[in-house]
Formats: sequence, structure tokens, C-alpha cells
Amino acid sequence: MRVLMVTGGAGFIGSNFIKYILQRNQDVIVINFDKLTYAGKVENLQDLAAHPRYYFTQGDISTAKEVKRILQECDPDDVINFAAESHVDRSITDPLVFGRSNLMGTLTLLHCFKEHWEKNGFTGKRFIQVSTDEVYGSLDNEAEQFSEHSMIRPNSPYSASKAAADLMARSFARTYGFPVIVTRCCNNYGPNQDKEKFIPHSIIQVLQNMPLTVYGDGSHKREWIHVLDHCAALAEILSDGEPGEVYNIGSGEETSNLEMARTILNMLGKPVDALVQVADRAGHDWRYALDSTKLKTKLGWQCRYHLNEGIGDTIQWYRDNRAWWDKSDSKNPLG
Repeated sequence: MRVLMVTGGAGFIGSNFIKYILQRNQDVIVINFDKLTYAGKVENLQDLAAHPRYYFTQGDISTAKEVKRILQECDPDDVINFAAESHVDRSITDPLVFGRSNLMGTLTLLHCFKEHWEKNGFTGKRFIQVSTDEVYGSLDNEAEQFSEHSMIRPNSPYSASKAAADLMARSFARTYGFPVIVTRCCNNYGPNQDKEKFIPHSIIQVLQNMPLTVYGDGSHKREWIHVLDHCAALAEILSDGEPGEVYNIGSGEETSNLEMARTILNMLGKPVDALVQVADRAGHDWRYALDSTKLKTKLGWQCRYHLNEGIGDTIQWYRDNRAWWDKSDSKNPLG
């Protein structure tokens, strides 16, 4: 049995990944290490409470003492770091929190795992740093895509904190030969996503017969991927990815925030005049798009979900799980 430590596993992507890997890999034990902030919910994994290969422990990746404790107790073979502050609007309001969690938290993990693993060598180990396409900045035209070699130009405190963590990971790979892999994914959607994010926020607003709001003129474009396609990519990278490398993870399906809002309204049978445009967000990137050729050719990964199908399934999940999303307060961020 291999022991996999998942940080931030009670969050949206982390919880979906834990379910995915346990279902498809019978030879893995998962240790979920999560601080349980507003975006981390134990309810996301309540169906695994009695699972014989799943364990939860609460802790903060920024606290070396807590990280070292779990390393001594569990001696993980691999780690995937999902733990992060990820809400752009919150980063604009309080950037210090993002620096502590996303940069210093990642540095603490890298340092502690390096110290723990180097006693017996790094061979066979994997540290996956889950990042974002936002580290590349904004594209100005329709023809371009970001490759793994594109310049990093973050524009928000959130993306800057993630870019800094990526560079710290790179430094550990180059300086120490540490087996870290960085993944940069496009926007995720699917079940269990915190309702501060654009798609669940929009769905919930419509389900509550409230106006669906978008920033500015809604022309900002995003590439969207179903969370289970992201999980499948991460599983491939964990198994066969090359240490020291960066892998983009994208679906190739782009749409503007305005078109996404209209799609949600249409699927829920609401008129387009239920959509309201509000003042734009500060520093709002116009477009992200990823070239995922490396992942597809090197590891043979492909998306399974098409956007319309996935959005339809996601809408149905929020319809069926009102008790899940009706508990917490929303800060009402927009796309």
C-alpha cells in the first residue's frame, strides 16, 4: 500500500480527488490533512467516514510542527497540495492571508517533506503542487494559448501568491533534486464547489429567484473543466508524471462569463432579463486559455466531459443538494 497525503482534501477539488483515487486505486491509503476553513467542509467526505483506507486529521500547512507530526505518524509516499486560499475577491480584500497560506504554507510543506524524505532518498516519491492558469496572467487576443513555457505574469494577489509558490517549488526541484511536479489547471466546476465561485453562485441565485449577476460587460473568457476530468489528470500525473516538470490541464472549451450566465438561465428555464451586469472587479483578467498538448501526448490524458453536459449535471447536483449549500453565508462574488 502507498500512503498518499492530500492537503486541503475537504475542499472542492480535493474532496472530489480523494473519492476518485480511492475508487480507482485499491492500493492507496489517503490521509486528508485540512485546516477546515470556510471552503473546507467535512460534509464533502461524510460518505467516506467508515472507509478503511481513508483518514482525516485537522491541521494547518503553514505550521511546521503540525506538518512534521503527520509526517512522523503516517510517513506518506506522496503528497498532493490542494490547500490554498483561492477566491480572487477575498485576495483583493485581504492579500496577507493569501501570502501566508499559498506561499508560506507551500514553502512549509516543501521544507518539511524534503527533510523527511531525504533520509532515504527521493526515489519513487511525488510532491504535486496544484496551481492555476491564473499565474500566467491575461491573454489579450483570441488566438493565443499559454504553454508551460509561457511567462508568469500574475495580476491578482491570489494568482501572485500561487505563482510565488510555483517558483518556490521550482527552486526545490533545481536546488535539491526534490521530486515536485507543478500542475496548472483552468477553471473547475462540478459538485461540492463552494457557492462563492461563479458557476455555483449563479446557479444558486437563479434557484432562489434572485438576479444572476456578472462583472462588467461579461466578455471575460474562461476555459472550463469538469472537476472529475481534473482529478483524472492529477491521477495520471501522480502515477507517471516527470518530477521537476510543469503540466497544463485544460479542456479546450472556452466561453465568456456572459454566455455561461445565459446558459445557466436557459437550462433553468429563466428569461435572459434575469441577468444583471455590475461594476467590474479590480484587475479583472480578460481571458485564460491553456495548451495541454504536453499532458495529452506524454501521459495520454483526455477530457471525458463536454461543457454543456457537465453544466447540466452540475445544475442538477445543486438542485438535489440544497441542504449542502444552504448552510453557509455567501460573500456574493461574481465571475
